[in-house]
This record gives sequence, structure tokens and C-alpha cells, in this order.
Amino acid sequence: MVYRGLRLAARAAPKFALYNNNTALRQLPLQFQHVRTYADKIVKVPQMAESISEGTLKQWNKSVGDFVEQDEEIATIETDKIDVAVNAPEAGVIKEFLANEEDTVVVGQDLVRIELGGAPSGDKPAAEPKESAPEKKAEPEKAPEPKQEESKPVASAPAPPKQETPEPKSKPAPAAAPEKPATLGNREEKRVKMNRMRLRIAERLKQSQNTAASLTTFNEVDMSALMEFRNKYKEEVLKKTGVKLGFMSAFSRAAVLAMRDIPAVNASIEGPNGGDTIVYRDYVDISVAVATEKGLVTPVVRNAEAMDLVGIERSIAELGKKARDGKLTIEDMAGGTFTISNGGVFGSLMGTPIINLPQSAVLGLHATKERPVVINGKIEIRPMMYLALTYDHRLLDGREAVQFLVKVKEYIEDPRKMLL
Repeated sequence: MVYRGLRLAARAAPKFALYNNNTALRQLPLQFQHVRTYADKIVKVPQMAESISEGTLKQWNKSVGDFVEQDEEIATIETDKIDVAVNAPEAGVIKEFLANEEDTVVVGQDLVRIELGGAPSGDKPAAEPKESAPEKKAEPEKAPEPKQEESKPVASAPAPPKQETPEPKSKPAPAAAPEKPATLGNREEKRVKMNRMRLRIAERLKQSQNTAASLTTFNEVDMSALMEFRNKYKEEVLKKTGVKLGFMSAFSRAAVLAMRDIPAVNASIEGPNGGDTIVYRDYVDISVAVATEKGLVTPVVRNAEAMDLVGIERSIAELGKKARDGKLTIEDMAGGTFTISNGGVFGSLMGTPIINLPQSAVLGLHATKERPVVINGKIEIRPMMYLALTYDHRLLDGREAVQFLVKVKEYIEDPRKMLL
């Protein structure tokens, strides 16, 4: 136990020796009052993940002098994948920040000093009134000095009459200056440093373009049967399970079934020098692309091959909510064997998604639009969607990629096949 701030209670007190042990504390005379202070705790940058060793201190959520409860969030550290919260290990008062916002901090670095114990600001005793300063004697106000009247100019002698001079002949008017072109609106520029997540996304996308032999194949799917299926059962499913039935679960299930015939879609290339080994998997972990304010994230629905439509839809909804709330963990985004990106929710009609390495393919969904199509020799208006499959040509040939996309199309146009 540490004692300091000893105050003398009497004018005269005997001298004593103070030692750094418990026996010395027993020798303190009664004339002294012991004031206890609390030990300090240094909070360090926590472990974030095996692949993450540093981050950017994005913001302090508290100020120096604030009381914090145990496990209360003190700061936020931004990494290239997620935001990591720094929590107080124990209750106490923040005494000093050991790093500034926007600093790069590494795992184990000292971050903040907390004085353990204490009480919230609302429970602190009222401060002792300070001694009032001696009043100054009021000095008699000085009488305002009379303003000096402004000296009036002495009347001068009348000026002599002006002689009229002949007016000069009018000179030609100068040529008008060319008019400046009118500026349209504000032309200011603003430069903002990219956050770690955006920098990491840019790095990964360029790595994919530079590594994979990317090629995209397209097809279109009639959404009539799936929309009818969803409209018929969505209320029943919502009432029974609390899950809103959407299209992502159907496309995920269709992709899983198509992979049984084309397993290379779920494989990847690994090894040195760009890869020399193909890894085939019996499980399917589907990465679902989710757009957030900070950038694109791809949380993973694990073992999708063992789930039904409701199970897949529930997992996607939970991961999407965590992504929007900024609560995703490294474990939520680690791995993934195949990606589905739904640009249709933003109105995209067609696009070419980029492969999420080390995966070998990504399925792009787009907006559903009513278009005239030929059905049994007749023109009908049907809700149609373009599908895009970008694949790594090092692993997948065009024949396999096209066959995979055709199988997905067949499952969506007749959802009953998914039950066979």
C-alpha cells in the first residue's frame, strides 16, 4: 500500500524515519493523517489478430479526468479489416493519454494511464471553497476631464475669383476591357487521407487483378418463379422463424448445388510463385459482400452446404447487421471459398465483379427489370436479372464457368429443383 501527501496535524511533531516497508508504516505518529492514493494502471494496445500488428488510433472516446467503469470503451483503433475497441480493464480515472489521435500504434504499446479506484464525477465531494482574495479599496472615480473644444479654423480672407479656362476637347473613350468569363459555382478542392480499410481494399483489388487471369461470363435469369415462391411463403416464414426471406439465400443455395457438379468453382490455387497447388474443399464458406460507410467488407457464411434457405438467410441478416453497426470481428471475415456480390440493391444493371483472392470465382447479382422475352414462341414481359461470373482462368476453363452459371440459372428459374 502506498501512502503519500502526509499532512502535519500539529505544529510540533516528532521526527521519524520512513521506510519502504509495512513495519515503518506502523511507526507513523498519531499526529499525522494518512491520505491514500490509488495505484496507476497502464492500458496497452490489445491483441487484434494474428495477421494484424498495428493500427491507427482513430479517436478517444473519453477525456483526461473522466471516470470510466470496468470494460467501458476508451478508444477506437482502426485496422485494415475492422475497428478494435480499447476497454478499461478496471474502473478508475483517466490521468494521461500516451498517444494522439491518428497515431500509428502497435500491439503492446502503452496507450493510456488510469488511476484505479476513485468515484464517478457525480459522487466526488464538493471542492473546498477557496479563500477569497482581499477586497481592493474602491478608489474614488476621477472626474472626467473636460473635452477640449475642437479648434475652429480661423476665417481666412476671401479667395480670388477663379479664372474660367476653356474646356478641353473631349477625348475618345478608352476601349472597354475584355470581360472575364463567369465562374460557375465553387471550385475548391478537398484532400482526405484514405483510411486503413480503404487502403487495404485498394491493395487487395489490385493484387487480384495482377495475380488472377480474370474472365467474366454472363447470363440472364427469369425471376418469375423465385419471386412467386418468395411472395407465397415470406409471411409464413417470417411469422414462424422471424427471418425475412430474400433472394440471397436462394442464389447461395443454387451456387452450393451447382458446385457439386463443378467443384473447381469452390477451389483455390495456393503455393509459392503464384501458386502450384489446387485445393479442393468439401465445405462451402460463402463470402457475402456488404457495403458499409468505411468500405466493402465480406463476412462469411460458414458451412452453407449444410444449411437450408432459412438458415442461410438468417446468417446473412445477422452478418449484415453486424457490418452496418461496425461490430464485425476478424473471425467473421476470415476465410471464404466463394463470394456473392449483389449490386442490384443499388440499381446496377450489369457489372464485372473482381475475384476475392485466393478464391477462384465470384458471382455478381444485378437489378431485376421487366423486359420483353420470348416464351414458347410468344413475347411476354418477365422480371429478368443479368448474372455475371468472374472466374480465374488459371483454374477454371470457359466451359466449366459457363456450365456453372447455367446450372445456377436453372435452379433459380425452377426453385423446386433445389429440393431434389
